[in-house]
Amino acid sequence: MRPVAGEAVIGRPVAPRVYPALIECFAPPGTVLAMYTDTIPTPDLSWQREALCAQTGADFFFPEPGSSVREAKRICGMCEMRPACLDYALAHDERFGVWGGLSEKERLQIRRTAD
Repeated sequence: MRPVAGEAVIGRPVAPRVYPALIECFAPPGTVLAMYTDTIPTPDLSWQREALCAQTGADFFFPEPGSSVREAKRICGMCEMRPACLDYALAHDERFGVWGGLSEKERLQIRRTAD
């Protein structure tokens, strides 16, 4: 016998299914978008305009797996925005590329030691 939404199964309630497409379809115009923008804080990304990576291109900072990140780290080492970049990467769990002069593995080590 299948459980019905809200019925308990082995002592646990079953959450009702939510279909976002139906919410958007039947919600008054503009309310769903407003809900998203009101609840999600916008991070301050002004540091990105001054970062050296914005002037060089993403190829250095998102290399193919197994490729060297030496050039990206060299560019990051000269960048004044490096601390802000690293803070952003750690706060937003960036898992790919070089951020703040550190590779994915180096940032993972920082997160593990912080826990």
